[in-house]
Amino acid sequence: MATTIDPTTLEEVFHSEVLPALPHSAIALLQLSQRSDVGPAEFAKPIEADPGLMGQVLKFVNSSYFGFSREIMSVQQSLTLVGSRAITNFALWNAVFSVIPNPKFGPFDLKSLWQDSLRRAIFARKLGKNLKVENAEDLFAGALLQDMAIPLLLKELPEQYQSLVERRALEGRRLSGLEQEMFGWDHAEAAALLAQRWSLPDDFVKLIAMHTQIDELLDQGDATRGSACVALASLLPSCSESDWHEQAEFVSGFERLTDTSGTTLPDLFAEVDESTADFAPLLKLPAPARTLADYLNA
Repeated sequence: MATTIDPTTLEEVFHSEVLPALPHSAIALLQLSQRSDVGPAEFAKPIEADPGLMGQVLKFVNSSYFGFSREIMSVQQSLTLVGSRAITNFALWNAVFSVIPNPKFGPFDLKSLWQDSLRRAIFARKLGKNLKVENAEDLFAGALLQDMAIPLLLKELPEQYQSLVERRALEGRRLSGLEQEMFGWDHAEAAALLAQRWSLPDDFVKLIAMHTQIDELLDQGDATRGSACVALASLLPSCSESDWHEQAEFVSGFERLTDTSGTTLPDLFAEVDESTADFAPLLKLPAPARTLADYLNA
C-alpha cells in the first residue's frame, strides 16, 4: 500500500507563484453574477470589451447546444435569450481553458482532458435537465471545471503522479482514491481550492469539491441531485483510455439517480455524443475518437 507523503499539503502545492490569473473579462462577469441589480446591458460590457471572448460567446449561442432557428448577432440579444448564467459559465470555462498550463507529463494529453471535461459537462447538463434539477447550467460549468487542477498537480508533483498514473493503469482504480492514499487529499479538493482562490461562486466550489463522492451524494437524495449529476459525469470513460474502469460504478449510480425519471442510458449517450461532436469545434477540439455509445456497447 502507498504511504502518505508528508508534508505535501495543498497549500504548499498551490502556492501563489503556481496559480495562473484569470482574464479580466472573466473576473468582471463573475463579479456581476453575484449581483441581483444588473441586466444584459451590464453583462455585455466586459464581453464586448474582449473581442476574442465576444466571438466565442456568439459561436456558443449559435451552436446546436441551444438550437436557435435564426442566427443571434449581438451579445445583448444572446444574454436576453439564453441568460447571463449560461454565458458567464461558458466564459469562465473558456478563461480557465486559456490559462491552465500543459505539463508535458508522460502519457498525459491536455487535449484529451479538455475533451473529457466537455463531454462530462454536456452529460451533467442533459441529465440535470432530464431530472428537472434547478440551474442545470451550473452543472455544465461544475463538470467542466472538476478536473482543472490535474495539469497543475502533474506539473508540480511529477514524480508522485508518475506513480499514481502507473497504478491507475495497472489496478484500474480511480485517481482520487490513489491520491487520498498518497497525499491525504485528491484532485477534487485541489480544484475546489483553486476555485476558492479565484473567488468563484460557492455553488461551483461545492460542485467541484464533491465530484468524487457519488455514493455520499446519492445517499442524501433529492437535495443533492445536481451535485450527483456532476459526480456521475466524473465516472464517464476518459478519451485517453481504452477501458472504462468505472463502468459498473457509473451504471449503478445512474440507475439510482434516474430510477423514476424514465431516462435511458443509450438515448442519453446518443444525445451527449451528438452535442459533443457539435460543440467541440467551438473550443478548437476534435470530437473524441470513441463515442460514449461505443464504450457502452463494447
